[in-house]
Amino acid sequence: MSFSPLFRTIVFAISLVFSLIVLGIAAHITSVTLEYFGGYLIFGALAIATAVLTIVTIPVLFIMDVLRRGAFTSMIVVELVWLFVLWVLWLATGADAASATSLTFPFGCNYFNPLENQICHEFAAVEAFAFLNFILMFVYTVVILVFSIVAGSRGNSVWTSSVKEANFHAPTNGATTTHPLTQYSGANATHSQPEAPSNTVGTPVTV
Repeated sequence: MSFSPLFRTIVFAISLVFSLIVLGIAAHITSVTLEYFGGYLIFGALAIATAVLTIVTIPVLFIMDVLRRGAFTSMIVVELVWLFVLWVLWLATGADAASATSLTFPFGCNYFNPLENQICHEFAAVEAFAFLNFILMFVYTVVILVFSIVAGSRGNSVWTSSVKEANFHAPTNGATTTHPLTQYSGANATHSQPEAPSNTVGTPVTV
């Protein structure tokens, strides 16, 4: 397995794990706020929505690439666009969680009530994993984008290929043409001079 597919697999797997963690924590935060305050926090709902989108779509991108060659979802351009959407959502989730943490728990997690301490730590966990997912997807997107641009500059367009099938390091496409007169050179070249037409008219004989 080359670097790009392996890198893709690792990023997708870690992102899924982090998304599952965020989904569970955000769901618990939302459950507590609904129970005690009769409402939910915006960052909690955003975290749940972003995690669900990631958990649903990332396996689709990966499995379709394995099961069906040339699938629309496997194209590099489609994958980059969708991952751009995801990392923007994860960035927004992390930023919203950081804002909610600073407003709700301005003095850190030092409360006598164990539930308050737990929720405070869960706020921080959502923030941390959201930013980690953002960093993972952002780095992967930038790397694949740069590889694709470099390959395109060499005349090897990979935008409609999958990461698994794309050859980012292929040389520039182009055929070389050899002129027939230049295929021989030096002492090996033999130039034959055309023979002059022979005169078949004989010399008259005098008797």
